[in-house]
Amino acid sequence: MGRWGPLRLLAIAAAGALLLAGCTSERYWGGTNVAEEGKAKVGLVTKTDTNPYFVQLREAARKQAAEQDVEFSALAGRFDGDNAGQVTAIENLVQQGATTILITPNSSTGVLSAIEQARNKGIMVLALDTATEPEEAVDGTIATDNVEAGRKQGQYIKAALGETDPQVLLLNGTPGSSVDTQRRQGFLEGIGLKAGDSQILGEDSANGDQNMAQESAENLLQRASDVNAVYTMNEPTARGANAALRPRGLDPLVGSIDGGCQGVGDVQKGDVDATVMQFPAKMARLGVDAAVEHARSGKKISGFENTGSVVITDNPVPGVPSQNTEWGMRNCWGDS
Repeated sequence: MGRWGPLRLLAIAAAGALLLAGCTSERYWGGTNVAEEGKAKVGLVTKTDTNPYFVQLREAARKQAAEQDVEFSALAGRFDGDNAGQVTAIENLVQQGATTILITPNSSTGVLSAIEQARNKGIMVLALDTATEPEEAVDGTIATDNVEAGRKQGQYIKAALGETDPQVLLLNGTPGSSVDTQRRQGFLEGIGLKAGDSQILGEDSANGDQNMAQESAENLLQRASDVNAVYTMNEPTARGANAALRPRGLDPLVGSIDGGCQGVGDVQKGDVDATVMQFPAKMARLGVDAAVEHARSGKKISGFENTGSVVITDNPVPGVPSQNTEWGMRNCWGDS
């Protein structure tokens, strides 16, 4: 081959590699070229891929995408509060050619820069379940009105206590999360208290985690044994609270929010007095439908769409509209 033979072969190999690299530089979605115009490519970024609530939201979005013949990809943070993981997920979806990104942000502010970069590329970004701060950081929000949901929990507890003054423990969610802030605010409004009132015997953040909630409740109960009401940010938190209450023989009123089938079962068993059901499947359906319309016509939805909430209890109280657990089991985390 002569002295230049090996160099010539190396040059040919390098050119071939560049050609192959040029082919893979086209954007792919699950192995499918996404250059087709007018077809939605929907990416969903949830807080985690293990929390049952977000699993339900993801599967509802996947089902709606399949029914609409829409390409769909789901990513998540590694844990509740993993803003860096969600930023990476957004960046990956942008590179994959998403036309719409649906996100349940861990922090109302922690992913704003990545969202802005996506929107600057013409991608519609919708917040599901959790609003950003400011809300204008995304094109639109499809979610429960979390202040209203918290208020309903507080109103129920207040009415169930009757003439008895509340002595409350607050088991909050993830600090800095708009959901946590709004639900707590609504609960205090509903029960008629303000931050710092002496009737709030103590509070702690449990990040929506059952084990953390149990530990927090155990610590709080060491100095608040006269508690008669417990606010819980979500249903895993309520289960953690009950695990701390039972060994002490305490039976305060326990309220919660989410309305998953397991949570409705907790109400049936009497572990939770009332939970406020929300509808993640509806959020998912509306989000995917908006993505399809955006890809077809370029239209972007805007503002806030409240997907509603319903008090679930088998012990209704005057002045607080509710449904029983039989209704709850038929509709848990559905599209009602």
